[in-house]
Amino acid sequence: MCCAWAQMIDYDKITMLIGAQSVTGKILTKGDIVGVSALALGQEAIALCLGSTHSDENDKFTSINFHLDESAILIDGAKVIMKCRVIDIMHLSGIETDYFVLLQVIHFQQSPSLVFLSAYNLPEMSAK
Repeated sequence: MCCAWAQMIDYDKITMLIGAQSVTGKILTKGDIVGVSALALGQEAIALCLGSTHSDENDKFTSINFHLDESAILIDGAKVIMKCRVIDIMHLSGIETDYFVLLQVIHFQQSPSLVFLSAYNLPEMSAK
């Protein structure tokens, strides 16, 4: 799953807004264990690969180094990796078709020497 918007709302809670077109969003259920990886500068190719197509069209992970922790997919070399449990999935007024997901962080790891990748580091954004 690729998510462009995530927000920490507590020390151990994250919310995400996942678009209605997301294949993963449609199969996500309460209790699932998922991975959240915040990419680092230098991982632009990964961001472009993950955001280019839907996961039911091709395997996005064939060219990406990752590891599994239970069912959580965690991107190797990311600035932050978090293993999370899905607490709730809601549909908010005005955006009912999208998935507003509440996650509890089970495990958090950060690489202090790395810098977060920004959308402005991507070729499409820097040209604007």
